[in-house]
Amino acid sequence: MAFGMTLNVYSAIGLMMLFGVVKKNSILQVDYTNTLREQGVERHEALIQANHVRLRPILMTTIAIVAGMVPIAFGKGAGAGSRASMAVTILGGQVLCLLLTLLVTPVVYSYFDDLREWSPRSR
Repeated sequence: MAFGMTLNVYSAIGLMMLFGVVKKNSILQVDYTNTLREQGVERHEALIQANHVRLRPILMTTIAIVAGMVPIAFGKGAGAGSRASMAVTILGGQVLCLLLTLLVTPVVYSYFDDLREWSPRSR
């Protein structure tokens, strides 16, 4: 909507691709945090260290996707409109998800960890 494009089948395909990439980034980040916690690292330090270690692969994935989608987003010719809507969806979503993965995932992890500690079953 920000670029005056409609939500169509191609942009929906872009959203599905984004779900897969963001899910992979978050799962690997949480898995590495859990691995560090099992090694005895305190939660806050494990979250910081996991973010630090996972930053480069997440950035590399984001940069590769953005670099591949920019020419498609600005392309001209037959069928460029449908491909452009998919590329713009992926570009905007990937940049937003980069921030969400690095900022929101550790916070949500902390909240769920606190909830697990407070639950009656864990006692």
